[in-house]
Amino acid sequence: MKVLVIGSGGREHAICHFLARSRRLRELFILPGNAGTAALGTNIPGDPCDVGFALSIARREKIDLTVVGPEEPLAAGIVDAFKQAGLPIFGPTAQAARLESDKVFAKQLMRQQAVPTAEARVFDDYELARRYIATRDEALVVKAAGLARGKGAIVCAEPADAILAAEKLLVKRALGEAGARIIVEERLNGREASVLALVHGHSALLLEPAQDYKRLRDNDEGPNTGGMGSFCPTPAVDEDLLRQIETQILVPTLDGLAREGIEYCGVLYIGLMLTAGGPKVLEFNCRFGDPETQAILPRLRCDLLDLLEAATVGGLEEVEFSWDPRYALCVVMASAGYPESYRTGVPIRGLPEDPGRDDLFIFHAGTRLVDGQTVTGGGRVLGVTALGPTLAEARSRTYAAVEQIRFEGAYYRRDLGLVEQLTGPQAA
Repeated sequence: MKVLVIGSGGREHAICHFLARSRRLRELFILPGNAGTAALGTNIPGDPCDVGFALSIARREKIDLTVVGPEEPLAAGIVDAFKQAGLPIFGPTAQAARLESDKVFAKQLMRQQAVPTAEARVFDDYELARRYIATRDEALVVKAAGLARGKGAIVCAEPADAILAAEKLLVKRALGEAGARIIVEERLNGREASVLALVHGHSALLLEPAQDYKRLRDNDEGPNTGGMGSFCPTPAVDEDLLRQIETQILVPTLDGLAREGIEYCGVLYIGLMLTAGGPKVLEFNCRFGDPETQAILPRLRCDLLDLLEAATVGGLEEVEFSWDPRYALCVVMASAGYPESYRTGVPIRGLPEDPGRDDLFIFHAGTRLVDGQTVTGGGRVLGVTALGPTLAEARSRTYAAVEQIRFEGAYYRRDLGLVEQLTGPQAA
């Protein structure tokens, strides 16, 4: 098969890495790709949100399957356009992707389907939001209703902080139109987990659960980011809890979409808080999580192309797959200043010549090639993942590899995968 992957981040590099191992892959194209994907296929410069351009590439190269990585092209209707043209594509339609692109829609659907989630109110007027928040006396979370690349949730310890967050989004428009409507919800307490499912209509295949780290600094401090690392599997979700998540969250959500006349195909990411009262939904994403994908896929023992094709055309029930029993831990190396302003074009040195050979993976996120030199090209630059028989050993191998890679201003959290984090309290 000839496959086109849309996107340029660490998630897309991880997808490409394992597609490249498929016995069925003939040729791989990436729009636009990065310095890492260039070694696996043909990078095509261009805007991944330019649906017409992506269609022209698929037609020109006679692509058998297109795989969409990031959320923006999904919200822009790339799947709808490809389906109308009769071209196979992995991912949900724009209507289905509203689970991520419109958090108000997602909240309303969860209420209708009795899916457990935080109590919330919606506002598009700052003064009304301010008055409501002033009546509260507990910690709150203020969220932009639109797409904000993982930076739209502001966790507030005090109502006064929530008022400032509402002002930042509704008045100062810090996130533009993404924050033109906000959700003010209760802050849930517990352990976070991410559960991803490959879906084709009413058929779903749950992947092993992972834990990611959204906060910038150690001890879960600092602002939310697109993700500073992840590990898989997480001991916080056992088989019984996974079945509970499937029956109480996944199935009702898919049923609710079906009642709206929406068939979901692709991957559905469920961001969860494991509270004392059971699992509750923090957010839905309509694509593979990043960086979770960089910890999940290295453990997958099957042909990834088979899985993605089955989620696109059907047959998930017939796909055989299993998991490597080892743990995988991913550490994100970011540019100084991320998630705010940061430099690009900084040379990267110390990259291993053959990552993946010894169960060590270097996934490029924000990189590009300049005159044969790999340089930084974004806020999150690399995802370094290693496997180990225990989480502690996976952690040791990952950090040993991180310490060999150098670029000016490189920043990463140093506390990922510590045992005490698995038992201590957490809130988001």
